[in-house]
Amino acid sequence: MTVTIYHNPRCSKSRATLELLQARGIEPDIVRYLETPPDAATLADLLGKLDMTPRELLRRGESEYRDLGLDDPSVNDDAVIAAMVSHPKLIERPIVIANGKAAIGRPPESVLEIL
Repeated sequence: MTVTIYHNPRCSKSRATLELLQARGIEPDIVRYLETPPDAATLADLLGKLDMTPRELLRRGESEYRDLGLDDPSVNDDAVIAAMVSHPKLIERPIVIANGKAAIGRPPESVLEIL
């Protein structure tokens, strides 16, 4: 089974999720998404696997959220995805992909459902 984690090593939830996977003997492919952000197609695929809208994947506490006007409900999904591609810190983390599904590790144990 191939497991991938979209990981930010500075995030405690991301670190805890990675540790949880490793404690179960899983060495996931690690994507440091702040260094190599996903493109729009990859984000759209992730959203499909998460069964989420682009807006649901946004980190609303980031300054870019306000600065880019993403709190405006009239901003469409394509614009939200474009903002996440350009400003990957807006993407909620960590995201784990396994078995054709994805889950956000908040709390870290929530990723166990897809393993």
